[in-house]
Amino acid sequence: MSVRLDAELRRLSKTLKKLEDTNFKAINKNIAQQLRSSTLDRFKKEESPENKKWEKRKYGNRRKKLLKNTGILRNSLKSKADNKIATVGTNLEYALTHQFGTKNRKIKAKNCKALKFKIGNRWVSAKEVTVNIPARPFLGISEEDKEEIKDILEYYVEKSIKG
Repeated sequence: MSVRLDAELRRLSKTLKKLEDTNFKAINKNIAQQLRSSTLDRFKKEESPENKKWEKRKYGNRRKKLLKNTGILRNSLKSKADNKIATVGTNLEYALTHQFGTKNRKIKAKNCKALKFKIGNRWVSAKEVTVNIPARPFLGISEEDKEEIKDILEYYVEKSIKG
C-alpha cells in the first residue's frame, strides 16, 4: 500500500511542478481580454454584469444609445495583466459617475454666465443645476464571465499538465 501511495505522490508532485512553471501572465492576459470583450458587449446591450437593463434617459432623445454619445468612455476601456492579476478598467474620472450613479450633484457654469441645455422642446439656462444620474454599471464579472474564466483556466491547466 505504501509503495502505491508513494507513486501517486510522486505523480502528483510532478503535476504540481508543471503547474508551477505555468506562464500565468499569458493566462491572465487571456482572461483580461475576455473580460474587456464582455464589458464592451454591455455597452451594446445596455446592461449591467448582472444582466439588468440600464435605466433609460428621463429627458432628451430616449432612443439614443446610453453611454455612447462620443464613444470616449467605451474606447477608454483597457485590459492589463501580469503574473498575478488580470484587470479591465478606465482612467476617466466620470466613469465612476456612470458605474455607481450620483444623487444631487451640483454642476456650475465655469467658463460662461450660465449652462444651457434642452429639456423636451425648450432651451433652459441656469447658473447651477442639480442632477441625479442613475448607476449604469458596465464593469464587473458576470456569471457568463465566470464560466469563460473557468474554461480558460481549465484549458491552460490541461495544457500545462500534458506539456
